[in-house]
Amino acid sequence: MLKKIITLSFVLFLTYSLQANEAEEQTINHMEIATIMYYDGKYDKALEELQQAKDSHTKIEWDKYHNMRGLIFLKNENYQASIDAFKKAIIATKQKSYEPPVEEKPKREYLFSVFSEKKKVEEPIVKKPVFDPEKVRKDQIEEINIYLSQAYYKAEQYLNAVHALDAAGEKGRASASLFTLRAECYWKADQKGAAIDALSRGAKIFPKDATLLKQKFYYFAELKLYQAAIAAAKAYMQKMPANAQEYISLAQMLQSGGESEEAIKVLEEAKLKSPSSAKVHILLGHYYNQKEMPHVTADLFEKGSFYDAKYLKEAAEMYRRNGELAHALYLNSMMTDKEEKTKQKVAIYIGKGEFEKIIGVKDALDRYGLLKNDNMRYALAYAYYMVKDYESAEEHLKKIEDDELFSKATVIRKNIEKCRSNSLECI
Repeated sequence: MLKKIITLSFVLFLTYSLQANEAEEQTINHMEIATIMYYDGKYDKALEELQQAKDSHTKIEWDKYHNMRGLIFLKNENYQASIDAFKKAIIATKQKSYEPPVEEKPKREYLFSVFSEKKKVEEPIVKKPVFDPEKVRKDQIEEINIYLSQAYYKAEQYLNAVHALDAAGEKGRASASLFTLRAECYWKADQKGAAIDALSRGAKIFPKDATLLKQKFYYFAELKLYQAAIAAAKAYMQKMPANAQEYISLAQMLQSGGESEEAIKVLEEAKLKSPSSAKVHILLGHYYNQKEMPHVTADLFEKGSFYDAKYLKEAAEMYRRNGELAHALYLNSMMTDKEEKTKQKVAIYIGKGEFEKIIGVKDALDRYGLLKNDNMRYALAYAYYMVKDYESAEEHLKKIEDDELFSKATVIRKNIEKCRSNSLECI
């Protein structure tokens, strides 16, 4: 009898345990877990939890289910699946039945409070807003449409993205960045006028935001509407201190529009505000060079090279062309690119008439493969010719293949023959 009682008790215990486990299983909120997984960046796990929520046959909020799937697909760059999910979320939100929030239970009064001498302070009555399910529904649909516009944009369905922003109502106009997005959609859909109009409308709503003006500047510049671009750029710079690159962009746009004087003024101002910008110095130097001001150009190139050594070659070359060969050689000595340094050094030595020094870098020319360049080989051959090493000169002249240089080489070889026949010819 005792054995039967024990067995029965064990069976009852197992039954109770199984029922408890089932109850615990039913209390798992897969939707909440999916949300946590999403914010942790574990998108595949979040999708698994959403699938379990769907398969659990429990009552779930389908608007949240589809919205979460849309967000996950957006993160995973599966844009069409994201679009489909957000559309389902909007349909589910329209069909959803909203219940007013559960009233908070009043705090329990303990017995000792009755006998307390402390007077009860009456709190002001706060009037709670009336629950409006349609307002909640509208807000949620607008929010989903914002996400939908992002998915459309990523999927390169630009006009659909604009329609989603329109469907988002006030939320679709809640920030300057949304007007920038709207403008970019129109621009990429080749509706240029609508793009600029979107930026103008955004600027009226958000007059302190400078990004809309900046975007408008780039659009005007691309359309080659230079005066409008200048106006937008100046308005932008009044609102927000521009960086060197923005000044450079404006100057390049002005230069391409034939406004070279304005471009130089912009870069001179940029040089004052960003004195350590190598690019500003170099671009300004190029613009002055186009105005045939080579000495100003050389000075600007050298100053630019102080902040970025990659411009040393340009600076040295400019001084070489100006005939300031000693300074050109000084700048050349600081170059780290051995090949470019050697090539330029040969050009400087030719300018100085120091042909022995050209012969002195022959091994370097050979080491860096520069003698494959006919110009370099001709320079070396010419140096040998000038120091009267005719045999070495001819050896290199014979290897020249470039047609123009070959003609020059032929003239030198004829001169060499004359010198050999009569040394007085080459005194």
